[in-house]
Amino acid sequence: MNSLYIHWPFCPYKCHFCPFVAYAQHDQFMAQYHRALCKEIVEVAAQMAQPIDIQTIYFGGGTPSTYPNELLLDTFGTLRNVLSLDGVQEITIEVNPGTVDREKMAFWRTLGINRMSIGVQSLKDKALVQLNRLQAAQDVRNAIAQAQGIFDNVSIDLILGLPGVSAADFKEQLREIVQWPIAHISMYFLMVHEFTPLYYRVQKKEVQLPCDDELVQLYCWAVNFMAEHGFKQYEISSFARQGYASLHNQAYWQRKPYRGFGVGAWSFDGTRRFRNRKNLMLYMQTMEQGGNVIDFSEELTEQQAALERIMLGLRQTRGIALSMLYEQVDARRHVQLNEHLAYCIQQGLVKSADGQIWLTPAGLAVEQDVIAYLA
Repeated sequence: MNSLYIHWPFCPYKCHFCPFVAYAQHDQFMAQYHRALCKEIVEVAAQMAQPIDIQTIYFGGGTPSTYPNELLLDTFGTLRNVLSLDGVQEITIEVNPGTVDREKMAFWRTLGINRMSIGVQSLKDKALVQLNRLQAAQDVRNAIAQAQGIFDNVSIDLILGLPGVSAADFKEQLREIVQWPIAHISMYFLMVHEFTPLYYRVQKKEVQLPCDDELVQLYCWAVNFMAEHGFKQYEISSFARQGYASLHNQAYWQRKPYRGFGVGAWSFDGTRRFRNRKNLMLYMQTMEQGGNVIDFSEELTEQQAALERIMLGLRQTRGIALSMLYEQVDARRHVQLNEHLAYCIQQGLVKSADGQIWLTPAGLAVEQDVIAYLA
């Protein structure tokens, strides 16, 4: 196990596009949840047969920047009591603008947190408010300014394709953002997940989304623009200044083992993927009663693992060995795959050289379609 993920599910509000295990207006359960979370950490550590080399820790959510200082201090005490953190290189905490100040950031640094990921999403206040994202662009700018001198590894998240944000709006905000003292930008396409408020509003045609062709063009423009300003792309959604690529996220893409703690947290041990209970009350009650909080487990077949290696490899700009694409392929499928690959190259979606293949920016923009066509 190389990485730990710690889930903090509490939020001051829940965005209409959010599909994650997150709870608004549940702050009264923070202390109880924290005790269950620490108990899970202790129990999992006790089950380990040998010391593990932990390299990254990620506090995700929810809104981890609402984790009360005294409880977060206790979490780190628990981690250090039962696990060795000597080899940890990167500890990230996710931050929502408006929930943090300079004093809290300085406290985080004393705990060993050395990377901060700020959920910007957009600098257009009106578009965010319509999606129940209750923050202002000035909150973002304040957080960036407060981080100076405390964090030199600051990442921001952006969403491409938000309703109410035109291509001109997106370009204007990116021109500002690349001037900020940040080291990393994550840029995600808006995903409309089933059963979210946004999903129902789209179904009712109350919200109109940008067309796919426009988004692909904007994505390709953004990739080139960020490269010109020192943010090199290394994965579909990830752009970093030299030396600041996310170690934790790369562990996921390289299929390294990781362990998730908390409600709804996922884990992967190299062959098996499993998930904790997604219901907050059931998670806490199960931990308090000494039960097993894992409610889903899947042992991956070799075929599934091979497909994952292709999918996760092609998410990264370095791509994969061409031979990986042809693993476990019979003669008929080999001919078909050659034809599909040639078509993707001809369409400017894929490049191939020296036994490697990788997706172009245009290919990365429609990565799921390309991988489905190839794999």
